[in-house]
Amino acid sequence: MSQLERHIAWRYIFSKKSHNAINIVSGVSATAVGVVTAAMVCVLSVMNGFGSLIESMFSQFDPQLRITATTGKSFSMEDEPIQSVLALPYIQLVSQTVEETALIRYKEHQLPAHLVGVDDNFQQLTAIDSIITDGKYSVFDGAFERAVLGQGLASQIGINAHFVGGIHIFAPKRTERVNLLRPDKSFNEATTFISATFAVNQVKYDDAYMLISLPLARQLFDYDSITVTALNLQLTPNITTRQAKKQIRAILRDDYQVQDRYEQQADFFRILKIEKLLTILLMTFILLIACFNIISSLSMLMIDKKEDIRILNNLGADEKTIRTIFLYEGWLISSLGAIVGLVAGLIMSLIQEYFGIIKLGTGTEYIISSYPVQVQALDIIIVAVVVLVLGYLSAWYPVRKLRVE
Repeated sequence: MSQLERHIAWRYIFSKKSHNAINIVSGVSATAVGVVTAAMVCVLSVMNGFGSLIESMFSQFDPQLRITATTGKSFSMEDEPIQSVLALPYIQLVSQTVEETALIRYKEHQLPAHLVGVDDNFQQLTAIDSIITDGKYSVFDGAFERAVLGQGLASQIGINAHFVGGIHIFAPKRTERVNLLRPDKSFNEATTFISATFAVNQVKYDDAYMLISLPLARQLFDYDSITVTALNLQLTPNITTRQAKKQIRAILRDDYQVQDRYEQQADFFRILKIEKLLTILLMTFILLIACFNIISSLSMLMIDKKEDIRILNNLGADEKTIRTIFLYEGWLISSLGAIVGLVAGLIMSLIQEYFGIIKLGTGTEYIISSYPVQVQALDIIIVAVVVLVLGYLSAWYPVRKLRVE
């Protein structure tokens, strides 16, 4: 594109037209593109904010790396590959867990729960103290077995951290057949007392999880003192999670799974990505509707400038050159709207991110007071590319039919 073509296109944007409606439609076109662009930036930033918020809550409960068996539920701590991993210099903290489903009962209430037997290192590894909502974290006080329940689970069974009654746990004997004559003898039983409740604000944890001591879990589920269902690792700061995961996978090979926090919550992050993609597609469709204004304004402009087109042709400008002028004209309209929209969207998002002007509510039922926002450079690039491509196509559609008479 020559400098002459760009100069003429710029003049057409700001020059007065013979019909004032053309100026109005052009202004509406740029405004519509700008509004939708700003909306795309704000919506994607809010989605990023909610995603980061949930991710931070997961990180308070999920370990940095988690090792589980590929086949079966459990494995031995004395397995040679496991011992090799534990000998790595960047393993800072190790926590053993035993997880199974059992029936819990408190007075007349009973329901299944996901029991997690944890050792003393679990409290340091997961920072669970930060999500305790009532009571004090403890799974064994030196005399009695204690339990930490998800807030939803505690509510369903009708108990809280200040109750003194015991919770009865029933787990089927893993190594024995069911006694049809005395089915009650086919269960291991134990009693524990609630010490605290926690809230991750995710149904998966809050409505199902119950933390107990590791020895009690092994007793209930018939595991010996060296058997676990998962091994949780915390790394030293001098190595990244990605590097450590790669090295540990090379040691354990295909017999074990090594998952970081994202892989432990793969379903959630997959849904989040799908929602984000659908949001981009929906906003793109709205932007496409807004771009019809560009087609209208450009078509009206070409009709208005018929005399100019004839003059340019007589001066030696061919049909391709004249098309390029109007193509650039239409693209400039969308580009100006895109620039204004990106700047406006960024300003609004950053104001919300740092000052939290738009509130979620005034009650205590919200874990945060205002809408979370996180601006990501990749989103800005995606929005800019989508707007500019659609703007170009919107200008190309009417220009392709231009004929110089």
